[in-house]
Amino acid sequence: MPSHFHAVVWIDHSQARIFHLGLTGSDEVTLHPQLATRHLHHKANAVGSGHAAPDKAFHAEVSKALADAGEILIIGPASAKTELANHLRAHAPDIAKRIAAVEAADHPSDAEIIAYAKRHFKLPLPRVQAPG
Repeated sequence: MPSHFHAVVWIDHSQARIFHLGLTGSDEVTLHPQLATRHLHHKANAVGSGHAAPDKAFHAEVSKALADAGEILIIGPASAKTELANHLRAHAPDIAKRIAAVEAADHPSDAEIIAYAKRHFKLPLPRVQAPG
């Protein structure tokens, strides 16, 4: 078993922050799509939803970063998290079967992402010293 069995990925359309968690600490990787996200606007009586299509190359890079994780938690705002999960199910089923959950999360700090994942995976949280 690798020293970092669990992984959490916070993803939106501009970046993916991936943390591999273990009992001894965590490692972080931040990935960005190759092309800047375009802002599309939906016009009345026009075909299309006003959303950019999922970035397959970006999702493939995230897939590679998650390849050695035993359990994966995917979190993030809007549709990016479900787009990644759908990409994994379609293009990397061996990784997709290790998805523990896909959950909504706004824009947390790195420490908040790690704490959220540790609670989800029931890993020990650091002890806080009481003052005085």
